[in-house]
Amino acid sequence: MDEAQLSTVVQGTWGYLDPEYLRTNQLTDKSDVYSFGVILVELLTSMKALCFDRPEEERSLAMFFLSSMKGGKLFEVVDCRVINQGTEEQIKEVARLAARCLRLKGEERPSMKEVAMELEGLRMMEVHTWDEENPEETEILLSEKNKEFGHGDSTNASAVYDSIQSHVNLSLGDGR
Repeated sequence: MDEAQLSTVVQGTWGYLDPEYLRTNQLTDKSDVYSFGVILVELLTSMKALCFDRPEEERSLAMFFLSSMKGGKLFEVVDCRVINQGTEEQIKEVARLAARCLRLKGEERPSMKEVAMELEGLRMMEVHTWDEENPEETEILLSEKNKEFGHGDSTNASAVYDSIQSHVNLSLGDGR
């Protein structure tokens, strides 16, 4: 191989490599999304991406995870420490996001920016769990906010929304 050919050889770890890359020899931005999906699954399950000590149908963590989700056995593969730290809904949301990242066709996967935004949303959901614990307080706070906005003054509400949207877009950059 000459130097130009060597620079195009992709090195990666089995278990993290995008199956689409294995078929086409083309890396895309969505190849990174697949690898990140594997990492999310590792975090959820505390298992390695590839393990030859497991039965054949469980060797690829990504495929085993997707099969478990499809079979309704998500909480059988999620590590008990994760179950004890998160809510059932948060765990399901992260699992669904991981499954979307692991789609075989790259075009069906979310972008890394979308993944980052969804994870940030889940993190914010955790920060605001007081909503569920004290619905009366939430109602009072929301009604006070409505008064500040003049009961539906869309210009003020729109300005706040635009401000938040700009902040989120700036803080996430291009997702890479």
